[in-house]
Amino acid sequence: MNKRGLAANTQNELKLSFPSLSVNESIARSAVAVFCAQLNPTVHELADVKCAVSEAVTNCIVHAYRDCIGIITLNLRICTGGWLRIEIRDRGCGIPDVAAARVPLYTTDPEGERSGMGFAVMESFTDRMRVKSKVGAGTTVTLFKRLDGRG
Repeated sequence: MNKRGLAANTQNELKLSFPSLSVNESIARSAVAVFCAQLNPTVHELADVKCAVSEAVTNCIVHAYRDCIGIITLNLRICTGGWLRIEIRDRGCGIPDVAAARVPLYTTDPEGERSGMGFAVMESFTDRMRVKSKVGAGTTVTLFKRLDGRG
């Protein structure tokens, strides 16, 4: 911990929890944009981060809490070297096979209304992605993006 009570490589942190309502997806996207503004990102970097967060939160709303409202937690950290760490966590149904779910076009949607591109989209807009899930306990997606202001 440093003098401010943050983890050693953390310069600033924000934690936000909200119900899994579709109207809150825009709040998550806006919160991450405002928070990472302190790193002076380019318009393209900002758009990438917002798109990845939007996709992650939408996946929580649509998949984790299929027939109920639950809580989504967004934990944002600015780390040394201009790194933004974004953690999106739910306590929903969990993913039985994370490796399969990360394959583009994989979907468990029986009606076929979902494309199965959620993780591929998140990964394409970030530098690194980690997914941890436990059936019945929820999923945590951690995204890493270096914001150097050069695009």
